[in-house]
Amino acid sequence: MLESTWSHATGKTNVKVWDPKPYDKPADGPALVQIHLEEDFSGDIQGSGVAESLWAQLAEDAASMVGMARVTGSIAGRSGTFLLQVQGTLQGATVSSTWFVVPGSGTGHLSGLRGEGGFTGQRGHRGSDITLDYWFE
Repeated sequence: MLESTWSHATGKTNVKVWDPKPYDKPADGPALVQIHLEEDFSGDIQGSGVAESLWAQLAEDAASMVGMARVTGSIAGRSGTFLLQVQGTLQGATVSSTWFVVPGSGTGHLSGLRGEGGFTGQRGHRGSDITLDYWFE
């Protein structure tokens, strides 16, 4: 892939729904929590997203997570949907994650979208700063 074919997107998310549901709370060890998330995207990525993630709650201020999100919207004037596979952590007050576009998941004018990036936000706030370095196959 030639470096010049990559583009860099930045933006923000605004969380509309954050619905955690513990599904395994042992007497000893980390609790497992499923979280349903709905959010809006602004900036270079415009649209909305829905996600499911699984969190291992290691302590009140520490967790590890994995998830999958569908984004419906547009990037650089091209519209459609795509999936992001996510992994991240909660450390203190900071929630951070890396993600990548699931190959073959783009629809509409986002067909062939590939990329990687992530987000960083503060616990308790309803949004994050996001990045996506992307290209089209």
